[in-house]
Amino acid sequence: MDATAVRAAIQAQREPMQALFDQLRLDGLDEPGVSRDPYGAGEQRAHATVANAAAAMGLEITRDDAANLYMTLPGRDRSAPLLVIGSHLDSVPHGGNFDGAAGVLAGLAVVAGLQKLGVTPDCDIVVMGIRAEESVWFQVSYIGSRGSLGTLPDGALDVRRVDTGRTLADHMTECGGDPDALLAGSRHFPDPAKIRAYLELHIEQAPSLIEAGRSVAVCTGIPGNFRFADARIEGQNDHVGLPRRFRRDAAVAGAEFAMALDTLWADYDARGIPMACTLGRFHTDAAMHGLTIVPGGFHFSLDVRAYDAAVLAGLEEKVHRIIEGIEQRRGVRFHLGTKARAAVGLVDPAIQAGLEAAAAALELPVLHIGSPASHDAAAFGAAGVPMGMVFVRNANGSHNPHEAMTMDDFLDGTAVLLHWALSALTCSNG
Repeated sequence: MDATAVRAAIQAQREPMQALFDQLRLDGLDEPGVSRDPYGAGEQRAHATVANAAAAMGLEITRDDAANLYMTLPGRDRSAPLLVIGSHLDSVPHGGNFDGAAGVLAGLAVVAGLQKLGVTPDCDIVVMGIRAEESVWFQVSYIGSRGSLGTLPDGALDVRRVDTGRTLADHMTECGGDPDALLAGSRHFPDPAKIRAYLELHIEQAPSLIEAGRSVAVCTGIPGNFRFADARIEGQNDHVGLPRRFRRDAAVAGAEFAMALDTLWADYDARGIPMACTLGRFHTDAAMHGLTIVPGGFHFSLDVRAYDAAVLAGLEEKVHRIIEGIEQRRGVRFHLGTKARAAVGLVDPAIQAGLEAAAAALELPVLHIGSPASHDAAAFGAAGVPMGMVFVRNANGSHNPHEAMTMDDFLDGTAVLLHWALSALTCSNG
């Protein structure tokens, strides 16, 4: 397909996509920023907005037992393995308008571009609005995508949303899902081999494209992780005058742990091995701490991520060795609680090469970057589905109200997806 025609078909989507972004902002407006809470009112409004737009385009609208949304452009052979283009519609509390949502709208724009060009693909193209990707709410990764694939971890439906205290099963039921069916083994994609590919567009979450002055990047991998959402250090509350040798100071133990992790990260950086570790929660016990009290309790969360499964396993061993040393030196005990994990997301080499070729045909210079963040694409990759991602330039990072993707950059990234689809699929006029 001629690159000029692809660009023109995508440029024609500027106004309708801008209108959808504007409505999605209103759906989750919660100054500052947006709060499209998963399996809650904000996400529910966003799903309705997108479903209405897709219905107006003539797409088939269905939902699964996890309340994920599917908007399908029928292909010539409806039994052929299908192409899924998707992302999530929820946000972190007081987040930005583009994290996740840009990927869903990119899928709609690709379908609209095909319609504009008057071509029909050989297989169904499904735009997927995925539920509950932002794990800050339920502290479980990839709820919607893993629900569709039948790979939700045991006990996930019993976890409680951090702000409401109600279970995932309760919230899911309220939004039209069927958690009992999921428990019984229901899945929208019973055979991952029936998915030809999963594609996702997402705003970049580090300033690599800003730094390089480019609008798009092709993803080379998505990190896996292990997490402890509710860890604590047990020491002993004591008088502030207690000599150092008698202390079991949980706060100092936490500080030593933080510095040890930072040293570990610096060592991996120096050896050129990408990873990251984050202490998202890091505090003493507000009910017990005080100016004249040696803190006997300290609470933290830990997220460690890497792009290689062996590297991730090695990091977990080193974290436990760090903890053992601190316990011996400080006379404290670490209680890590429940561990969650997500597999490394491996990008399909053929899809990556195809996306690079599409960008070249469109005369868009691209970066090749590993995602610093987790994405639903990793859940599909872990299930054996060939997957790829395109990143779009975005100022000010993500997970904050100041995300700043421009429509020009969004349309560049979407044009790459459309060109890939036209090249990878057999498309016919009419």
